[in-house]
Amino acid sequence: MDGFAWAAALLPGPLRQAAEALDRSERAVCEELRLRRGREATALLAGREYGLGTYPVTERDLRAVLEAATGASFHASAQQLRRGFLSAPGGVRVGVCGTAVWGQSGMESLREISSLALRVPRAVPGCADGIWTALTAGGFASTLIVSPPGGGKTTLLREIVRRLSRQGVRVAVADERGEIADAWSGEPAFDVGPCTDVLTGAPKAQGLEFLLRAMNPQVLAADELGGQADMEAALWAARSGVHVLATAHGQRGLDISGPCRKLLEAGVFRRRVWIEARQGVRRYTVEDLA
Repeated sequence: MDGFAWAAALLPGPLRQAAEALDRSERAVCEELRLRRGREATALLAGREYGLGTYPVTERDLRAVLEAATGASFHASAQQLRRGFLSAPGGVRVGVCGTAVWGQSGMESLREISSLALRVPRAVPGCADGIWTALTAGGFASTLIVSPPGGGKTTLLREIVRRLSRQGVRVAVADERGEIADAWSGEPAFDVGPCTDVLTGAPKAQGLEFLLRAMNPQVLAADELGGQADMEAALWAARSGVHVLATAHGQRGLDISGPCRKLLEAGVFRRRVWIEARQGVRRYTVEDLA
């Protein structure tokens, strides 16, 4: 199945039928399927939401999706849920919104689930073709991929990992949410290349440190660096002589804030790739930082 089919398969019958009624061209650009309690389901197509003409989504529908995403082990997925998402088969990420239960250590759980966002995963072989020469001029160097949320960062990262791996480069992927490789039963569902090792489910900071010690990588890859711990792990990796390939939220023309800005100032990344969407088409620009 493709990414859209995996996402639609999580929906209960009538909602799944409504999603599958989209034509081929609409499925090809569908980025998310969204369910909000009391409203009709929608599809995010090329950056804009369109109603699917369904009955108002019920709490029972939302629960059914969560049960399908977790293999009927919703309560066993509490650790993921505390981070606001669940990883589902096929590389689908299910964003979850509701009433937060807050404790001393932060958000402990979610109750009264009100909405879900099923992100459609896609492998796009060849999406790095137009920038490959610029990315590898003088050899691959640590690279940060930047775009707004949903801009295609993970897709480009996965393709770069695949191409480097096929060239014999040892790549280790800290796949915290299972979106990069979608490894189930130890085998990646996405093609990430023959020389790639994947650690799924561990927080990025700890995952990067584990892979650096255990797998002797030449390139470490991770999606969406965020907190202080992520920054320290990436900085440690770079100072150990390993190239870092990572993504971050941001927009060209605006300063990148937080830990990633500190990594840029520290000279960890030698290149930056901006992803911009123009009239529904993603455009990539490579910027040398050295």
